[in-house]
Amino acid sequence: MAMGQGHGGGHGHGHGLTATSASGRYLRPLALSFVVLAGFAVLEIVVGLLTGSLSLLSDAAHMVTDVIGVGMALATVLLVNRRTPSARHTFGLYRAEVLAALANAVLLVGVAVFVLVEAVRRLADPPLVPGLPVLATASAGLIANLVAFLALRAGSKESLNVRGAYLEVLSDTVGSIGVIVGGALTLAFGWRWVDPVVAVGVGLFILPRTLKLGLQALRILVQSTPRHLDPVQVSEALTSLDGVREAHDVHLWTLTSGMEVASAHLTAAKDADPTAVLNRAQALLAERFGLEHVTVQVELAGTGARCRTPHW
Repeated sequence: MAMGQGHGGGHGHGHGLTATSASGRYLRPLALSFVVLAGFAVLEIVVGLLTGSLSLLSDAAHMVTDVIGVGMALATVLLVNRRTPSARHTFGLYRAEVLAALANAVLLVGVAVFVLVEAVRRLADPPLVPGLPVLATASAGLIANLVAFLALRAGSKESLNVRGAYLEVLSDTVGSIGVIVGGALTLAFGWRWVDPVVAVGVGLFILPRTLKLGLQALRILVQSTPRHLDPVQVSEALTSLDGVREAHDVHLWTLTSGMEVASAHLTAAKDADPTAVLNRAQALLAERFGLEHVTVQVELAGTGARCRTPHW
């Protein structure tokens, strides 16, 4: 959609946003993952407490964070799709997806640090852990994680919110495999040190991926320029348009996963047609840079219409 206004200037908006979030199509996979993981989390907690297995309890803790993480992602999708843009929330509640992803990252970091500290403490005097119950329970948990993993895999490539839930499940899948290996070694050789070592390995696997997710969410929340866009290149491309003398006050940011937004002010030649300049700018931003939701202000040179510089 585009519109132009007279009085020596033009304002235009291009829209790529819809009333419902694109991640709404992942509602069913999220719901399936939530139900499956919740059931097996209870099983792992019970067996972990009965056997005293730290690796199994750490895996159960990760599965609980999976349940919480997937639950937050599920609630966020429901919230975003029910709360359409309004006078109070002109962009809707798309940012709720980013907040959920950041909360997932904080939760995972907390669990990973706790498991690492407890595992190091246990290495000094490893307790005897019965291998067979641990092995059987972890195998059941692995099946649950694989179901959730496959359900969320496609959505993780498009939605930061779904990616947070996906990373939760991925880390727990690796954890289940580690616990299975540890249970088998304990059962076969009676090695007490295997259980805390597996817990350390799972914690070290989770941390870097979790930190990356948290940093991605923070970049969006502080409105950093998307990594694949260069403001200088965008400004130069706008300045090269026919009838444009200068591009200034160019801003690029991400609303949520897959939703980049831009605004720019263009100084056009005095005899230029503001509507034509506006249309060319919108077409350039959409076709070359993939920016479909843009706000462009056209100011004619020599008319005193140049925008004021904010004193921020």
